[in-house]
Parts: sequence; C-alpha cells; structure tokens
Amino acid sequence: MSKDAAATRLALVQAARRRFAFDGYRATTVRDIAADAGVNVALINRYFGSKEGLFRACLDRAAPDRDAAPSGSDLERALGGLIRHIIRSPTDEDSMQLLLLLRSSGDEVVDRIRRETLRGYAERLAGAVRAGSPDEIDDDLLVRAEIALSVVLGMTMMRTSTRVEPLASAEVESVAVPLEDALRALLGGGRG
Repeated sequence: MSKDAAATRLALVQAARRRFAFDGYRATTVRDIAADAGVNVALINRYFGSKEGLFRACLDRAAPDRDAAPSGSDLERALGGLIRHIIRSPTDEDSMQLLLLLRSSGDEVVDRIRRETLRGYAERLAGAVRAGSPDEIDDDLLVRAEIALSVVLGMTMMRTSTRVEPLASAEVESVAVPLEDALRALLGGGRG
C-alpha cells in the first residue's frame, strides 16, 4: 500500500470514528465520512468493501485493552495500561473509539460485530489477569472482566459524550486512583 493510500485509509477511519461515535451507525452515511475525510466516496468501497467493513476497521482500533493487557501480563500491568489508555483528554481519538462501542446501531450485523468485539476485549483482559493462561479463565472471571469493561465504557461516556461534571474535567490523577481501585477490586478476585 502506498503512503498516500495509507494516509487516505487513516483519514477515512478517523472520520468514520467521529461520525459513528457521535452520530451512530445508522445516521452516518458514507458520503458524510468521505466528505469529512476530503476524499471520493468510492474509496470507502475500495479500501474497506462497505460501510460495515469501515465500521469493523474502526472497532479493530478501539481496543481499550489491546495494548494495555497483552497476553502474559499481570494484573497491575493490565490495569495500568488500561487506565492510561482511557484517562486521556475527552477529545482524544481513543475515547472516541470507545464511544463506538456504546451506540446501538439498529443494524443486526453491526450489533453482532460490536458484541463480538466487546467479548474479545473482556477475554483479553481476563487473560491478562490470569497471566495469559486461557485454561484458567472461568465464567466468574469473564463476568468480572465484562463488568470492569462496563465501568470503563460508562466512565468514558460520562467524560466524553455527556460531559458530566466534575468527572468530565477532572484531573487524570483524580480519576485514575479511584478507577484503579475499582478495577482492582473487580478483577482481583471478588469478595474478601
């Protein structure tokens, strides 16, 4: 892929992320995305095959724990990476990507993609808790990882799309410490 093609793909993904995150899948048109990216609408089909393919490309880059919870990491490393990833400026591209996971599309295929993506994130987070050992991931741990992911997504929504104060403008450390405590309690083993 040429440098120009890579730049065009990136521009399309960034424009689509913003549109899908704030307008939703159904209300977003490929013409809107192409116009925002400053390219011809035909390039969406060329690079992504369809609006659905572009949406999938946006979700592929929306992993809150992809870098934060690599296989083989321990709980502390996973939490630190996850928190660093999500506690950024509310206008940060990563926060917008997470918003993609919050909006219902009304499209069965896209909603299935969203569910699969969220399930994969929870499985990777649970794998990080168990130091990458998939044999040790039981339903209890997976439920706790899904709850932790829900906390992260809810906090992201409150900081970005609804801008609930004082959370929306809180300093990073003011959010990171209690969030880490909550996630550690969820992922560290339940009651006790």
